[in-house]
Amino acid sequence: MKISIITVTREGANIAEILKNTLAGDIDTADRNDVPGLFADRDAFIFIGAMGICVRTIAPLIEDKHTDPAVICIDSTGRNVISVLSGHVGGANQLTREVAATIGAMPVITTQSDNQGLWALDTIADDFGWTAVAENDMNDIIAAFVAKRPTALWLETHDRGTDHLQETLPPHAIIVRNMEELLQRDFSLCIIVSPFRHEIPEGMMCLRFVPRAVVVGIGLAHEAEPAAGIISAIDTLIADNGIMREACRFATIDIKSNEPVVKQMIADGDDFTFFTASQLAEVNVPTPSDVVARHVGTPSVSEAAALLAADGGEILMKKQKGDNFTVAAAIERKWLRRGHIEIVGAGPGDPDLVSVRGKRMLERADLILYAGSLVPKELTLCAKEGATVRSSADMNLDEQCSLMKHFYDRGAFIVRLHTGDPCIFGAIQEQMAFFDEHGMNYHITPGISSFLAAAAELRSQFTIPERCQTIILTRGEGRTPMPEREKLHLLARSQSTMCIFLSASIVDDVQEQLLTEYPEDTPVAACYHLTWKDQAIYRGKLKDLAAIVKGHDLTLTTMIVVGEAIDNRSNKSLLYDKGFSHLFRS
Repeated sequence: MKISIITVTREGANIAEILKNTLAGDIDTADRNDVPGLFADRDAFIFIGAMGICVRTIAPLIEDKHTDPAVICIDSTGRNVISVLSGHVGGANQLTREVAATIGAMPVITTQSDNQGLWALDTIADDFGWTAVAENDMNDIIAAFVAKRPTALWLETHDRGTDHLQETLPPHAIIVRNMEELLQRDFSLCIIVSPFRHEIPEGMMCLRFVPRAVVVGIGLAHEAEPAAGIISAIDTLIADNGIMREACRFATIDIKSNEPVVKQMIADGDDFTFFTASQLAEVNVPTPSDVVARHVGTPSVSEAAALLAADGGEILMKKQKGDNFTVAAAIERKWLRRGHIEIVGAGPGDPDLVSVRGKRMLERADLILYAGSLVPKELTLCAKEGATVRSSADMNLDEQCSLMKHFYDRGAFIVRLHTGDPCIFGAIQEQMAFFDEHGMNYHITPGISSFLAAAAELRSQFTIPERCQTIILTRGEGRTPMPEREKLHLLARSQSTMCIFLSASIVDDVQEQLLTEYPEDTPVAACYHLTWKDQAIYRGKLKDLAAIVKGHDLTLTTMIVVGEAIDNRSNKSLLYDKGFSHLFRS
């Protein structure tokens, strides 16, 4: 952002200096008399002084909230930061929050939707790359939404924006999945995120957010004319198939890039992707043509181009012929709204240690399948009303996968909740193989591993300057064999900080192997149920490790930590040495 700071008082100069050094962007200071000449060139102005001076300065310059810069005002004492002009549309509200946080002031924002935590309907499309199509006056739509009149949220695609809407759904809004559900209630407003056109009932206001999710493939005869007539015919076919024109981008074969139709569409602002004949020939299409193959070297142009650009998506409109052109459409794979599995790391046990993202996933899930023997049930208490919450403790792998697929096939959002971080000594590999085999969509949300909880609870830094710069995460050899090169006695040669998982039951062997390399008085800690309510930590020396574990009847949920880093306070880091220079300093 290009921001000018207007200072009126001497005190304001100090605040301006702080802001210049902390805010991101191209920031300068100016005199209030310079504002008229800068108004059209700046993204934002920050006035520091009396509100009256700010208002009188900008009043003759104000034109439209969609084009005016953001203006905020800070009182000369730095106690209040006030959003004055172009609130959420121009970014003044967000800048107000940022500036207030920087100087420790009170943000003053009067925009009703912001104060109520409601969606900013007139800017949210820009936030997520959608096109907003309001079928009623936008001010009337916003007024109805802010007044909390019954609102339907109809989601037909999936992306970061639809996730945000689901996670921040206000109480007066209800998610619907189809026209039947829309008609079951008396809604005042329908907000729909979709590339498709649905006829909304008469009397119901409608705001459409249209993601560019559809690829229209075009085949053209050589120098097909008239360009305007062909483009109009293509638009008609798109509309007749229930597709919003705003949702479309286009694709064709590269030899057509200079055709009049293509050149005109690009001039009109349409996005085009071009493919070679050999690329298109690799795509399996519903209606191949030998005639097309003889002329351009591929049995399909329109369908193949649509599918290829859609990256494995689905055909929405098979090839249709017009005068001198063919057209087909596909929806991009990434936009498909289907079942999803989120593998979430629950953290070491304390419900407060699940990530913010992980908690949002749990609150949104239709099915939570959690590792009941390792994950506290308290972590699932944030489940939404109507969600299914199941422990997998009494289920084998086939039963777990079958349950998840049952929900997935219904288009549900599933959380598979694993202890710690699921990628460290988790059991997700077999599940992911099942998901891959069945073409199921999934993602992993990392969690805090128990070895990090061990460091925190031991109040120890597991790396020591000049002494220990490596942390080894491993386990002893029980029923599951260890690779020969990863035997404990070999790993122990480095005398690094070692965190040993799943090994309390074979502690005698663990101690014996560690003693081949570590001194017998090396500090150890046996950490049971880290961060759980019944957490217990027992410190000692390596020579006493087995006695510590057995003497306290510790179980498989115990982590063994060994190394001189435990409780070490004697080695000083150079980070805070006066002669140390940070890399980012000039």
